[in-house]
Amino acid sequence: MRVLLVGAGGVGTAVTRIAARRDFLGHMVVADYDPARAEAAVAALGERGGRFSALRLDASDERAVRRVLAEQNCDVLLNATDPRFVMPLFRAALEAGVHYLDMAMSLSAPHPEAPYEECGVKLGDEQFALADEWEKSGRLALVGMGVEPGMSDVFARYAADELFDEIEEIGIRDGANLTVEGYDFAPSFSIWTTIEECLNPPVVYERDRGWFTTAPFSEPEVFDFPEGIGPVECVNVEHEEVLLVPRWVDARRVTFKYGLGDDFIAKLKTLHELGLDSTAEVTVPGGDGPVRVSPRDVVAACLPDPATLGDRMTGKTCAGTWVKGTKDGAPREAYLYHVVDNQWSMREYGSQAVVWQTALNPVVALELLASGAWAGQGVLGPEALPPRPFLDLLNAYGSPWGLRDGVSR
Repeated sequence: MRVLLVGAGGVGTAVTRIAARRDFLGHMVVADYDPARAEAAVAALGERGGRFSALRLDASDERAVRRVLAEQNCDVLLNATDPRFVMPLFRAALEAGVHYLDMAMSLSAPHPEAPYEECGVKLGDEQFALADEWEKSGRLALVGMGVEPGMSDVFARYAADELFDEIEEIGIRDGANLTVEGYDFAPSFSIWTTIEECLNPPVVYERDRGWFTTAPFSEPEVFDFPEGIGPVECVNVEHEEVLLVPRWVDARRVTFKYGLGDDFIAKLKTLHELGLDSTAEVTVPGGDGPVRVSPRDVVAACLPDPATLGDRMTGKTCAGTWVKGTKDGAPREAYLYHVVDNQWSMREYGSQAVVWQTALNPVVALELLASGAWAGQGVLGPEALPPRPFLDLLNAYGSPWGLRDGVSR
């Protein structure tokens, strides 16, 4: 399998470090707008880097992406950029006739009149609008194949297939006890994406109502996370699982809640109140004259790169899927989860826990596609594919998943 990896940030670099240890990969072209980042990702592999090469590529330039896919004879495009570049890469892969994977879907837009009640443009709507074209092409666009969305969706499918007869609710619950020494505010993932997720109206799904929205940070609950993380208050956040799971898994209700903490929420609200979450460009003075820049990009530039925080970070992160329903006529609750200890991921891979956990899953998916254990055409979410091969291979990667029965919130 020949892969074009677009994006050599924290997640993209972690992808190379995981994939370098697996035999399924024929060659991976690591591409980034900043060629130094792509070259550094390849150089860091040392003796394992023989199947990798680096080049410069603008993810927004569809023609250039198509050209690289053809010149490098790639079978699949793996998108490790932020969601702004989903659609140009998605279209380029379709037109080039190759498979496509991403870890975040096309962007949403709030309802213009009732943003906290009704959906406007939903996450992934632009991608699903091209589903027929992908199906006709005979190629697969596997969307939302990170950890959340991604592994969490696989957990939902597994629960429906093997653990429950009927499902009342599926709730993705994400929490951590990570701390970063020396910083009062240092998000462990892209602040651009974090702002997008947390300040947009969260989407909730109910079978009798369909998809609808609420206010940001709504429905707070305390969830007890495993492996020493403990109780964390979680709130509604916009996320792809709520848009993906109901398409393939029958559940009365689907939610996504993230453990953010009061201080983090307060800072996000302040950014919003000051207009610093905006992606609309403003004019600011520069040394060579006026410069056009978006406030959100300025915020991102002022904060530390999450990929560089691993040496200062301690603790664990947990991604998982809580399911409530019945089995053999009796009530059941279960939490399927995956925990990564930052000390372990730094020691084993040199990548901090959050980016490593995100990067692991598309590599597992690529291996399943290469072996034929996963196959399909059209635009599919992870829950559209059989879960057992994924979970078995996850264990083989040395990062097992867990199951806790009788979860209480």
